[in-house]
Amino acid sequence: MSQKSQAKPKMIFVNIPVTDLARSVAFYEAVGATKNPQFSDDTAACMVLSETIYVMLLTHDKFKGFCAKKIIDAKTSVQALFCLSENSKDDVDATVDKAWSGGGKADPNPKQDYGFMYGRSFEDPDGHIWEVMWMDVEAAQAAMSQCAPEGDKIAAA
Repeated sequence: MSQKSQAKPKMIFVNIPVTDLARSVAFYEAVGATKNPQFSDDTAACMVLSETIYVMLLTHDKFKGFCAKKIIDAKTSVQALFCLSENSKDDVDATVDKAWSGGGKADPNPKQDYGFMYGRSFEDPDGHIWEVMWMDVEAAQAAMSQCAPEGDKIAAA
């Protein structure tokens, strides 16, 4: 009889180019990440945000080894927005405050407060934008069901 292996949660590794590795490590530590020395050297640092979320800070030379495309200046152009969830509105504010205290820019994008969803953002020293959000899923579902046209609502069985 074979045993099924239990599925592990998927992990995400966000790889971003940085101009000053030490400055970026200090910034992400200020936000609450921890550096994993096992996967860090003088060209890269693995920053652990959670058991499943990692940010790989790569010098430009190291990053170019993974991708032949031109590295954009994230302070003037954007290619992606990263978003992290938090457990409460206060936790969202605390994370953005940590980013600001650590040398980042708070709220490069407008704050969002819909009652059931609250979000803010920060920019790291290289210009990468991270959104931080909290959502009351039950309240969000109720709000969305109020907005859906009659034909789109699922009839109760």
